[in-house]
Amino acid sequence: MAKKDELRTLDLAIANANSYQEFLEASLAHDRLSGAEEWKQIDKSNDFDYRLIQKRVQRMKLAKANKDATGLMFILHEGIHGNLGNISNPILGSYSKVGTKRLIQEFLDEVCSALDFIYHADEQDVDFHEKLAFFEETTHAYGRSCLMLSGGAGLGFFHCGVVSSLLDHNLLPDVISGASAGSIVAALAATRREDELKHMLTAEVIYEKFRKWSIWRGPGKGSWLDSTNLENALIELFDLMTFEDAYHLTGRHVTITVSPADLHQYSRLLNAKTSPNAIITQAVRASCAIPWVFSPVQLRARNQAGEIVPYIPSRKFADGSLMADMPFSRLARLYGVNHSIVSQTNPLAVPFLSRRKHHSRGLIDMTTRHLANLAKTNSVFAFDILENIIPGKATKLGIHKLRSIIDQQYVGDINILPERGLGNLKYLLSNPTEKGIGELIKKAEKATWPQLDLIRRNTQISKTFRFYLNKLKARETKILANRAAKRKAAQATAASGGQ
Repeated sequence: MAKKDELRTLDLAIANANSYQEFLEASLAHDRLSGAEEWKQIDKSNDFDYRLIQKRVQRMKLAKANKDATGLMFILHEGIHGNLGNISNPILGSYSKVGTKRLIQEFLDEVCSALDFIYHADEQDVDFHEKLAFFEETTHAYGRSCLMLSGGAGLGFFHCGVVSSLLDHNLLPDVISGASAGSIVAALAATRREDELKHMLTAEVIYEKFRKWSIWRGPGKGSWLDSTNLENALIELFDLMTFEDAYHLTGRHVTITVSPADLHQYSRLLNAKTSPNAIITQAVRASCAIPWVFSPVQLRARNQAGEIVPYIPSRKFADGSLMADMPFSRLARLYGVNHSIVSQTNPLAVPFLSRRKHHSRGLIDMTTRHLANLAKTNSVFAFDILENIIPGKATKLGIHKLRSIIDQQYVGDINILPERGLGNLKYLLSNPTEKGIGELIKKAEKATWPQLDLIRRNTQISKTFRFYLNKLKARETKILANRAAKRKAAQATAASGGQ
């Protein structure tokens, strides 16, 4: 069989794989046959600063060989970040089906090995407080990844497959945001530990909870759809749990975005930091309130007396994807996020997004992207003018929402997208079938497989940083508790001696 025919056969095997293991085996075979495996073994490249990475690897190896933990700390302090020497250049992902340059993987492994060495270093050389300060500083400086789940009405159940696949490979970030339909899956991640979450993301459970979320009411009744079944499902899933309750349960930093239902208000990010006492059920219901489809919602919170009270009285909120589908900049400020994984099902964005691993550097593609950016800027300017000159609150609000939709960024560093096709329309506002949800989840898992290796590499160092920082924090808590206990015992002894 000719090489081209063999490669074509492997392409079909990759496309038709029924498990990640099948996908991986076919991808590795493709890399061996295509020459990509040989490319991985060659350090030299014009796509990243391979000399810088070589030197860093050599310096870390030498410091470890000399048992020089302080020297390793200096090397890592010197400038460790996620794109050192342009190692995260997207074009590096275009040469092979899985994996990257051997040198880049060696660098990532050496950094993680260095962190392990520093953590276990003799505390006569590097004491506990030096270690803690080092890991706190470098973990914050390095940053972390987030997962953002977009809006998409019924197509949003695609996110279940994405989250499920990330869970299977221990790659689910602990910073997650959800807008509109994505808020349902984000809230499940916020309120369920791993085993239960995996079960909740199955077609059977999703169908049982949301099989009749779409009940037609017709125009002139405040909303086209009756939200009763959706609200009942959300109450059953999340009850009166607050964002703070959820964080204490799972340790995940989950954000749900909502948009104001009136002018002179901005979108809000609801999470354990910004709104710890807000009720998750109402936050999700508000985020799912697509204008005209569902009515806007008054948020609720639990006060200090344990009573459920209005949150931000006199204001109602609606679909989070209108103004904050992908709230990356605000997540960056809140959680030190500097890398994003996006599961994008928004019907306003999906048809126009590229499925390729990188942008072409050709003249035509560059010109097309430039013209698209110009069109976006000009459209935002036009809507700004209209909003200022057209009277009427309702009209102004509609223009403002349209402007927000156009002005948003809908992509991240890594993007997981459903296949293009008119078939996706059937998921948007119709009640699902169990078979349909199962197919959607399977498609999402398959769309995630090609990204798993890249996600693993891009999160390898940050996960290692946080693993050792959490261990040191746990030790610090024990040390402080022991000191408090000793102080209390000494006070008790002094008091009894005084008597």
